Amino acid sequence: MSKTFFKPGTLLGPVPAVMVSLGEGDKKNIITIAWTGIINSDPAMTYISVRKSRHSYSILKETGEFVINLTTEDLAKATDYCGVKSGRDVDKFKEMNLTPGKCQEVKCPLIEESPLSLECQVTEVKELGSHDMFMAKIVGVNVSDELIDEDGHIALDKAHLLSFIHGEYFGIKKYPIGKFGFSVMKPKTRKRINRQTNNRYRGNQKRG
Repeated sequence: MSKTFFKPGTLLGPVPAVMVSLGEGDKKNIITIAWTGIINSDPAMTYISVRKSRHSYSILKETGEFVINLTTEDLAKATDYCGVKSGRDVDKFKEMNLTPGKCQEVKCPLIEESPLSLECQVTEVKELGSHDMFMAKIVGVNVSDELIDEDGHIALDKAHLLSFIHGEYFGIKKYPIGKFGFSVMKPKTRKRINRQTNNRYRGNQKRG
């Protein structure tokens, strides 16, 4: 396979397009972030990278808390709006008809319309250049009840999540190629897992 070389750039994708809620009361705000991810599992830790010029930057430095709200295809317009508009000028909750909800472990609000919200407390801030990275411990997870199946498992495949690839938003609708570890499963185990997956996705299609 031939390849063309390019100068360094942020061409990793797809990445999540999330709405980060922060602040309290009249100072609450939403900022759309694509530079985010998991950086540790025990303790559960994540990060967001934010430019110093953004309105949310000073709020983050002051409070040390934020909520990562996963986004869906239905939230695509709100996700984009909260990325291009500044909280200095508009109330993004009001303009996009988003509902601030109460968190359990942090003071800032979550977004009720989001299918899953991660409550986060900042542990360290690293200056990197264009952005500062806010590393944080995940101190709570809020999941929409309709995404929890009868066995208590979280079925995020039902959420129609949104992703971001080099300036464009995409839905995630494809049938799964495989389950973690499928490359080394015994044939009998692979067959059983595939059957369970097929049944689950057929059920989702009927309900959807």
